[in-house]
Amino acid sequence: MVKPSVLVTRRWPAAVEAQLAENYDAVLNTGDKPMSPAEIREALKSYDAVLPTVTDTLNAEALDVPAAQTRILANYGVGYSHICEPSARDLGMTVTNTPDVLSECTADLAMTLLSMVARRTGEGERELRAGGWSGWRPTHLVGTKVSGKTLGIIGFGRIGQEMARRAHHGFGMKILVQNRSRVSPELLQHCNATQIDTVDELLPQCDFVSLHCPGGVTNRHLINSRRLDLMKQDAYLINTARGEVVDEFALIQALMFDVIGGAALDVFDGEPRISPDLLQCDNLVMLPHLGSATREAREAMGFRVLDNLDDFFQGRPPRDRVI
Repeated sequence: MVKPSVLVTRRWPAAVEAQLAENYDAVLNTGDKPMSPAEIREALKSYDAVLPTVTDTLNAEALDVPAAQTRILANYGVGYSHICEPSARDLGMTVTNTPDVLSECTADLAMTLLSMVARRTGEGERELRAGGWSGWRPTHLVGTKVSGKTLGIIGFGRIGQEMARRAHHGFGMKILVQNRSRVSPELLQHCNATQIDTVDELLPQCDFVSLHCPGGVTNRHLINSRRLDLMKQDAYLINTARGEVVDEFALIQALMFDVIGGAALDVFDGEPRISPDLLQCDNLVMLPHLGSATREAREAMGFRVLDNLDDFFQGRPPRDRVI
């Protein structure tokens, strides 16, 4: 029996690549470089399945392939705003993602970022590495207490819920939630959380704001200069969602002019390009998109893609179909 042909657009964990090679006629991107729209178009003409990641821009240009051979885009990751939904639908393609398996690790990292920016650990490490530490003193790098503070969570999906659980049960934080749909009282009760109707209403009440909402056109620059002005002057913004959710120019201005206390980012608009002005903000912690970067999560993501592929090519509805 001929195995379906599959293109993997980036390098994946070795255990997952081995399973893919056993089950499918798999071609790996051994150079591990993001593919251009032209390269993606050629792949869509040649493979039964393409397995993209967030680094692959599958916009209308890349999906402009009337005679596509590809029938499924099995995405490695939860977010799929990098895939043009109307174009995928026009081509009759199935699109899947990998929910659940990275929620805990991404929430771990969001909580790490929150603690880092509150306690000014980035500044402290930079000082130590530069040989600038002169010793302990009472006023040195004084930060902000985390325990007992109010955390606002924008986007209460799986990752947002895990973040709430860590913050409330681990740090005794008061949890406020803004979500595009109503959250069940039972779910809110797990963390004694309160749902707030709008982002504008939520922001002034919070000591920390953590973003866990989808990216894409709808939420582009959800956090802009007007909304940064609504935050407390000593509040902190955490983003492990998508870079485009935050207007980076507005954030830079807010950080440089002390509109807010600080920010911590794991994702960037246009990454891996980073605005040079962000690098000048001492009250900013930055990580290179490490949200799901644990061996356990990255392997589980890959095997979840395999589950979706197996379902699709064996005639079953894929468990994580999103388009």
